[in-house]
Amino acid sequence: MRYFALATDYDGTLAEEGVVHSETVAALERFVGSGRRLVMVTGRRLDDMQRVFSRLDLFVRVVAENGAVVYAPETRETRVLEPGPNPAFVDALRARGVPVDVGHVVVATWEPHQQAVLDAIKTLGLELHVEFNKGAVMVLPAGVTKWTGLSAALADLKLSAHNVVAVGDAENDHSFLAACEVAVSVANALPAVRERSDWITPSPRGRGVAELIDRMVADDLKALTPRGENTRLVLGTEPAGNPVLLDPFGTRLLLFGPSGSGKSTIATALVENLVQKGYQVCLVDPEGDYESAAHLTPLGNAENAPALAEIDAVLANPAHSVAATLVAVPLHDRPRWYSSLLGRIHERRATTGRPHWVVVDEAHHVLPVEQDVSSPPLSLTGGATLYVTVDPSSMSGPALQEVNAVVTIAQGGAAALAAFARRTGHEPPEVPPAENGAIFWRVGEPKALVVTIIPPRLEHMRHARKYAHGDLGEDRSFVFRGPNGSLRLKAQNLTLFVQIATGVDDATWEYHLRRGDYSHWMNDAVKDPDLADEVRRIEAQPDTAPNESRAHVREAILKRYTLPA
Repeated sequence: MRYFALATDYDGTLAEEGVVHSETVAALERFVGSGRRLVMVTGRRLDDMQRVFSRLDLFVRVVAENGAVVYAPETRETRVLEPGPNPAFVDALRARGVPVDVGHVVVATWEPHQQAVLDAIKTLGLELHVEFNKGAVMVLPAGVTKWTGLSAALADLKLSAHNVVAVGDAENDHSFLAACEVAVSVANALPAVRERSDWITPSPRGRGVAELIDRMVADDLKALTPRGENTRLVLGTEPAGNPVLLDPFGTRLLLFGPSGSGKSTIATALVENLVQKGYQVCLVDPEGDYESAAHLTPLGNAENAPALAEIDAVLANPAHSVAATLVAVPLHDRPRWYSSLLGRIHERRATTGRPHWVVVDEAHHVLPVEQDVSSPPLSLTGGATLYVTVDPSSMSGPALQEVNAVVTIAQGGAAALAAFARRTGHEPPEVPPAENGAIFWRVGEPKALVVTIIPPRLEHMRHARKYAHGDLGEDRSFVFRGPNGSLRLKAQNLTLFVQIATGVDDATWEYHLRRGDYSHWMNDAVKDPDLADEVRRIEAQPDTAPNESRAHVREAILKRYTLPA
């Protein structure tokens, strides 16, 4: 299930002239019976809402006074989110002959008194703003909207706005309609609201809400594609400049390419975009590449494996995403660890729809080709998935069968896609010629696209732990052997590399320099092609003295990494 809640306005949406008809109440009961939750979002005062509508028991939260008050019908707890009205302001309105209705926070009146309201705000120098609702004029503290109140309610319920459908009809509904994954307007909605909606119900008011509910219960709005800016996941652009979009729900994306080809940059950009738009990410990080990513909560390190209970605790808050580092998990245990994580993800997605994306870096570590996948595939849990690997042939066949979109590097992309297609039983696509960028293929379509990837905005700090105090492992460490092979000085990270390079004899330093060993290591093991390119230029200068080339290599490293003293 994708949509777990419906947030609905009251007047003009659920209600007609203040009354909710019995057919609409029956639809609300069907919705609650489906296991989903209802949230009321209204401009009315809470006591007024309780007076006019007797079925608030169907709602898990009531957001009243246009976002200033949140009420829990089950516990009857009322939470006032902002300070009460300024008495001098209320007196000033009454002195001007303005009829006012005063709530916990809101001060309400009707058109045409809005000018008197604005004059009073200006005269008293107050930080207030005015919301309109089909003739009603509501005065609230600056920044208070229906969305701020709904956001507080969703935080209480541990729900993400990406799993909520919103329905409304008037000016003051814009904020919460735009923030939720799907915006729906009833047929009687104002033109400006209708224009910004993903769907307009055929019928007005409560009958329209009932139509929406029936559609949600029947197929979870399967055929409806959200169009809001917060749902647009842009992978990159085609040569003509058109954006290449990913569906935030149901995408099973495979990203592959050789070490140093740029796939980590693509993955970083996508994860950053997801988190920026409020989608929750659970990232499995076998090599510790994302442990220092500012937008993810890191769990696990070189000494301690991430506990599943810790991951659960972070993911309980829809505003938090996690990077689980598996460096401390032995290679042979990683598939079993991942299978256990999948069980937790199945349970959480069944009740909350989160995490929205599961991202698996170096996916062959947890889904090796020989893996007998006993747990249900992620495709059965909803949400979306990104697998990142060097070579799909090293991954589990059942996992690859889930994939419905592929990104690979342009160079050699046609052959790589053909190999993937053969393994998964698909007809290989037609691939346009390209030397740079990436190739994107929606599996099953006849043609692939050349895509220029949008780079990440934040610096990718994936190397910080490894090269400050980490261990790349035996097979990825640099070993200074010298021209006679008589040495075995192992550098497990860049810190040790710089220290050893400073102390080895000139013959050993020059031996590896002239063979291009340093740039190869930095490209293949460190996975930093930019650093490798700079070191490769240093290696290509035959007349440079050993001490000078040492200094240049050290400087190239220190420009990119902060090493411990």
